[in-house]
Amino acid sequence: MPLTFTIAAPPADRVEADLLAVPVGAERALGPGADVVDAALDGDLGAFMEEADFDGKPEQTLAVPTRGRLGAAAALLVGVGPFDDVTGDGLRRAAAAIARRATRAPSVATTLVDLADGAGLERPDAAQALAEGFVLGAYQFLKYKADGDASQLAEVIVVTRAGARVEAALERGATIAGAVTWARDMVNEPSGAKSPAAFADAAKKLLRGKGVTVKVMTEAELEAEGLGGVVGVGQGSGNPPRLVKATYSPAGKKAGSVALVGKGVVFDSGGLSLKTSSGMETMKTDMSGAAAVLATMSVLKPLDVKTKVTAYVPMVENMPSGTAIRPGDVLKIRNGKTVEVLNTDAEGRLILADGLSLAAEDGPDAVVDVATLTGACMVALGDKIAGLMGNRDSWNEQVQAAADAVGEPMWPLPLPRDYRKLLDSEVADLRNISTGSYGGALTAALFLSEFVDDVPWVHLDIAGPARAGSDDGYIVKGGTGFAVRTLVELIDRFKKPARSNAAD
Repeated sequence: MPLTFTIAAPPADRVEADLLAVPVGAERALGPGADVVDAALDGDLGAFMEEADFDGKPEQTLAVPTRGRLGAAAALLVGVGPFDDVTGDGLRRAAAAIARRATRAPSVATTLVDLADGAGLERPDAAQALAEGFVLGAYQFLKYKADGDASQLAEVIVVTRAGARVEAALERGATIAGAVTWARDMVNEPSGAKSPAAFADAAKKLLRGKGVTVKVMTEAELEAEGLGGVVGVGQGSGNPPRLVKATYSPAGKKAGSVALVGKGVVFDSGGLSLKTSSGMETMKTDMSGAAAVLATMSVLKPLDVKTKVTAYVPMVENMPSGTAIRPGDVLKIRNGKTVEVLNTDAEGRLILADGLSLAAEDGPDAVVDVATLTGACMVALGDKIAGLMGNRDSWNEQVQAAADAVGEPMWPLPLPRDYRKLLDSEVADLRNISTGSYGGALTAALFLSEFVDDVPWVHLDIAGPARAGSDDGYIVKGGTGFAVRTLVELIDRFKKPARSNAAD
């Protein structure tokens, strides 16, 4: 059940809840609302914190007694570090820390939003970050656990001055975080339960009533439309491929048009270029880009976004069989270019090529593709930072700014044109892997650039941050829903990039 958010006027000691969570800064400085907890302890809170070795470091938590003197049944301190250094992402993490400790508390009251006043943050921004942190920090995937210990947290009471903008920001944050949790659910779902057809059905269900029109292309339609990459990758599986095209067109004057393309490999065995067993363990997550794109589409109408957005989501299962594509086979992509397939485990770029070709044909102002594309990007940037590559500096910067604003780490990588010759093929227009052993993330992006014409385009390689190996703040082990918040921010503030000023 989704969390609900309400606003209650201070003082914090009068708010009735199962738990009151208040911030504490560096060197045990008391934040908004902490004074009432101190009063309940007759001024001994400082000594209590010192005894418990709690010093207000970010994300530290400490339960304290209240002696029945507060409206809340119990109290929790949450560390935030120096008050003037608190950021939106810091608030998000603090809220998540509370959510993790509050699994036995049906209702939590918190004064975190009032930290905005001392940190130079806008109160609505703080409220949105708080809502996102609570929803994402409380996330659990218990569908297949017989003894899953579900959190009881259902209501968050924000203790702050009432205001329409703060209330709207709480709703916005909860809406966006809800989309992220859908993406996490889909990524965490076992591959056997999300064939391309089942994934397409889940997309239709998600987008029903969300102001989005959805068309699902079957295998026969994919063949008829010349989508050779999708058909080729999918032909080795008993579960035939699909492509979902979803369109959001707001009423009134539009701010422009954006195309989103998401990689939807529901399971990647590597095909005939078979992965190792350990290499397949997390390959149910290879549709994380598709999940992020579809989740983004689901909140555009609720957030009253003014930009037209069209999503192109190819969905395949990459399996070895007697009908699978072979190394050396040649596929013809939608835009007419031919590709020699020399490694069937480099399949994501083949289906993205078709998706990008379709997107470019429709003439959007800009394109973003999102994909768990290369292990090489993880070698370069680790497992928490996405790679950002594109063909226009102005568009690259706009995407980077959106990512920075929401706290999703991305780092720009180059598209060196001199590397394009590494994709030259003896028998086709290009090959799907480069010669040599280095720069795999860059040459994969160069491959994709062959299918976007002159449309401003950014490629996000999320191979690392799409899945977390452990809990970290509001990130929960498993599928992360990475890039949803960036895409929403990007589209909501979209400005048409120039067609000139190509990136080097």
